[in-house]
Amino acid sequence: MNVYTSEKIRNVILLGHGGCGKTTLVEAMAYTTGIIKRQGKVEEGNTISDYDKEEQKRLFSISTTVVPIDYEGVKINFLDTPGYFDFVGEVEEALAVADAAVIVVSAKAGVEVGAIKAWEYCEKFNLPRIFFVTDMDVENANFSQVVDQLRELYGHKIAPFHLPIKEDNKFVGFVNVVKMAGRKFTTGSNYVECEIPDYCKETLSKFREDLLEAVAETSEELMDKYFSGEEFTQEEISHALRTNVIDGSIVPVLMGSGINAQGTTMLMQAIVKYFPDPTKKTIKGKNTSNGEVFEANYDDKKPFTARVFKTIVDPFIGKFSLLKVCSGVLKGDTPLYNTNKDTDEKVNKIYILRGKEQIEVNELHAGDIGALAKLNVTATGDTLATKAVPVEYDPIEVSVPYTYMRYKTKNKSDEDKVSQALAKLMDEDLTLKVVNDVENRQTLLYGIGDQHLEVVVSKLLSRYKVDIEVTKPRVPYRETIRKKVSVRGKHKKQSGGHGQYGDVVIEFEPSGDLEKPYIFEERIFGGAVPKNYFPAVEKGLQESVLKGPMAGYPVVGIKATLVDGSYHPVDSSEMAFKLATILAFKQGFMEASPVLLEPIVSMRVVVPDKYTGDIMGDLNKRRGRVLGMNPVNGKQEILADVPLAELYGYSTDLRSMTGGIGEFSYEFARYEQAPADVQQKVIEENAKEEENEE
Repeated sequence: MNVYTSEKIRNVILLGHGGCGKTTLVEAMAYTTGIIKRQGKVEEGNTISDYDKEEQKRLFSISTTVVPIDYEGVKINFLDTPGYFDFVGEVEEALAVADAAVIVVSAKAGVEVGAIKAWEYCEKFNLPRIFFVTDMDVENANFSQVVDQLRELYGHKIAPFHLPIKEDNKFVGFVNVVKMAGRKFTTGSNYVECEIPDYCKETLSKFREDLLEAVAETSEELMDKYFSGEEFTQEEISHALRTNVIDGSIVPVLMGSGINAQGTTMLMQAIVKYFPDPTKKTIKGKNTSNGEVFEANYDDKKPFTARVFKTIVDPFIGKFSLLKVCSGVLKGDTPLYNTNKDTDEKVNKIYILRGKEQIEVNELHAGDIGALAKLNVTATGDTLATKAVPVEYDPIEVSVPYTYMRYKTKNKSDEDKVSQALAKLMDEDLTLKVVNDVENRQTLLYGIGDQHLEVVVSKLLSRYKVDIEVTKPRVPYRETIRKKVSVRGKHKKQSGGHGQYGDVVIEFEPSGDLEKPYIFEERIFGGAVPKNYFPAVEKGLQESVLKGPMAGYPVVGIKATLVDGSYHPVDSSEMAFKLATILAFKQGFMEASPVLLEPIVSMRVVVPDKYTGDIMGDLNKRRGRVLGMNPVNGKQEILADVPLAELYGYSTDLRSMTGGIGEFSYEFARYEQAPADVQQKVIEENAKEEENEE
C-alpha cells in the first residue's frame, strides 16, 4: 500500500444501531473502489470486517475492524464498530482515534437507539458527523421520515444533501441538493445525469433554502449577499459547508444502498471533501522527563509518538498492537520506547490491517493508523515514543463492567489453560474482568452484559479449546449477632497416652464495628486459663469468623471476651484450646440472635424523562429506596440504594425497559440487615449448595 502524508488521511468511525448495515456499507465501499472483486455478505460470513468465527456464527460485529480504503489518492481508515451495546468497549477504543463519524441509519427501521447513542458519542468526542441512510432499495424505505426524525431530535443542523428518485416505487437515483442536479444510477454507485422529477421539486426547494441559510450564516459577507438576493457560487457553498461540517453546525444526510453498492462514491466524496484530515485536530501528551505538555497535533515534523488503541490476540494471526501515530513518522528503524512501562520495544515490521489481511508498509505518517506485531509488554492505552522525548498520552477510557457471573472450569485439569486464555481475551477487551472472590470461594467474570459474557464463553471454547460453566454468583452476605451471650466450650478427648483438654467461657456481643470481623479481649482472674493459651483462643476465633454457622458467610461485628475456663497441666494444648473456642463460637453465635447482613449499593440510572416512572417502579420491586432525581444532559439521573442481590440480570432488564438507551452504574455503600424472608431463602439455598458440593 502507498505511503500517505497526514493531509491525505481521514480517520472515520462508523456508528449506528446493531444490524443497521455498517459492515455491509464498508463492504460496498471496498467493492466500489476495487479492493474486492465480489461483495461479501454478512449472512454468508465472507465480509472483510466480520472475519472472526464468533461474528460469522452470530451474524453481527463483535470487534472494531479497521478497513483502509484509497479513494482518489486519499486514504480513508474506516473503523467499523459493533452496534450491539454489550461491545461498547470496542466502540470507545475506536472513538479515541477517530477524527470524524458516519452514523448509519436504516431507511426501513428509522432512527433507532443506537443512532441516538452514536450522536451522543460524537458530542462527547467533538466529532464532525454525516448521516448515511442505507437500505434505500428496501420496499418500505422512507428517507423523508428519517430526515423528519433527525430534525425533531437535532433541529436545523440536519441538512439533507440528497433526495431520492424513485421509478415504479424502486430507488433508482437521487437529486444532489448542493448542485441542484439529478443523478440516475447505472451500475453500482456510477450514475448519469438526469432531469429532476416534478414530484421532488417542492421538497427540493425547502431543503435548498435550509442549506443556503446555513451557508449564509458562516460569514457576514455571505449573509449580506443572501439578503440582497444574490446567488452563491458553487465554490462559496462548498467552502462554507466544509467549515460548518467540521465545526458540527451542519450535519449532512446522504443516502444509498449498501447491498447494491449505491451511494458509496458520494459518501466517499463527502468524506474527502467535508471531513478534516488529522492535522486539523489537536492532541496533547505529557513529556515524562520534564513534566512539560507536548503538543503533538499530528505534526510529522515532531519526534515520533503513538497511542495504542486496540490489541488483537489471535491464535492464528498472532498478537497485533493497533496504533495511531500522534506525531512524527514511524519507520522500521524507529527506536521504540513504551513510556507507561518504561521499557524498550522493537519494531519488527509495520503493517496496515484490513480486516484480517496484513499489508506491510515502510512507514506511517502522523495521523495514520497501523499495527505492530509481537510487542512484548505493550497493552491497549499505552504510549509508544522515543527515549529522548518520552511522551505519555491519557489512557483510553472505557465503560466499567457491572454484569458478572460465577464461573467454573468444566475440566479441573484445564484451570491453567482457562486463566491463560482469559488473560489473552482481557488483553483484547478492556471491558472484561476476572475477580477472584476468595471470601465466597468463587471466581467472577465481569462484562458489559449477558451477551458479552456469552460470547466470551464461546470464544474460550472455539479459540482456546477450554470449556467453562457460568452460573449465578454468590452474593457476599455477612453474618453477625444482635445480643450478648456467655457460653462454655469444652474440648476433651482421652485416648492412650496424652489426652486433649481445653475449656473456655466466652462472652459474645455485638462490637458495633461492621468493618472488622471480631474484637478479642480477655478478663481472666486467677489463672483459670494460662496466658500462653490466649493466642490459641484467638486463632480459634480467626478461623471461626471465616465461615459463619448460619449460612457459611464471613462473620463481622463480633466482640469476644474470654472470661473463664479451666486447663489440665498435662493434657491441655494450644490445639485443644483452639478447638474449644470453635465449639463455643458455634454455640454462642446461634444463641445470640444471629442475622444475615446484605450488601447495599448506591446506584445511578440515567434515562430519558419518559422512562423515569417505569425505572422507579422497577427499583421499588427490587427493594430499592429511591433517594432523588437530577437532570443530566437532557435526561434524568435516578439515585437509589438497592440490595446487590436484586441486581442480578439488571442490565438486560434495563435495556428492555428503555429500548437500550438506559445506563446504570453502582458502587458498594454499606451492609444492612436482610429481611427475614430473604435470610430464610439464602440459608436454604446455601444448605442445598453444600449438599451438592458434598
